Amino acid sequence: PVSGTGSAGMEACLVNLLEKEDKVLTLVNGIFGQRMADISQRIGARVDTLEFEWGTPVNLDAVRKKLSDNKYKLVAAVHAETSTGVRNPVPEIGKLVRESGALFLVDAVTSLGGIPVNVDDWNIDALYSGTQKCLSCPPGLSPVTFSERALNVILNRVTKVPNWYLDLSMIIKYWEGKKRVYHHTAPVNMLYALYQALMLIFDEGLANVFERHRKVHEMLVNGLNRLGLEMLVDKPYRLPMLNAVKIPEKVDDEWFRGELRNRYKIEIGGGLGPLNGKIWRIGLMGYTAREENVEKLLTAFNDLLN
Repeated sequence: PVSGTGSAGMEACLVNLLEKEDKVLTLVNGIFGQRMADISQRIGARVDTLEFEWGTPVNLDAVRKKLSDNKYKLVAAVHAETSTGVRNPVPEIGKLVRESGALFLVDAVTSLGGIPVNVDDWNIDALYSGTQKCLSCPPGLSPVTFSERALNVILNRVTKVPNWYLDLSMIIKYWEGKKRVYHHTAPVNMLYALYQALMLIFDEGLANVFERHRKVHEMLVNGLNRLGLEMLVDKPYRLPMLNAVKIPEKVDDEWFRGELRNRYKIEIGGGLGPLNGKIWRIGLMGYTAREENVEKLLTAFNDLLN
């Protein structure tokens, strides 16, 4: 893992795979797609974006057309867009990207450990995640993985990586354990924490973890529906671990979330970007995705809305 949060993993992937003037296509339907495009532009890459309405998934026909009309070195997409609660069709996108010959980079910060993430089957060349979401670990590490195609690109760069701390050509020598070359002080405590978190997932069984996330998600959605609340995302594209709920017209967002915190000791996220003040984002991630937590939340919602 990269020493840093999911955003460090994002930047590590981009600064190592891209050089100035490389052509990149970023698929954007939320904050974190925007962030990938921003970092790519800062590197000096030529960035195209395909923008989709927030709360809707990436449209495959639009991707297919863009790839047929242009040649890219890399295509970047978010699997689980945390700002909107959308699950993007990464397996289908990966097939289109592989057919085009480009590298495929995926943000799996929120999805890893909550829903299936099949790197090889989905033709993913580089992927990063974070420890603090469905892995139920403190923030501070970003698990990353690279295909042989991606590693060949990294090891055959024309220019130096424009970020010393995240330069994988040096970090690989620190990781691989042969003739270890010191690079930076790794957060050893975080490695122990990640090991323990992964052991808890292993003991429960990955399929059981996915099923637990699915069940509590359905329990939450059914309870919210009974309270007259609507979900932002259409059912086929909803994330079980990040639930985006439309705020009723007569409810003040800041007051409501403040009361949740102060009276019930529950914190939920507000909307970001164009969805600010329009949705609540309810996380059911990792170990905290439990029925008793959903029951407490629904009780609090019922009290405050009525």
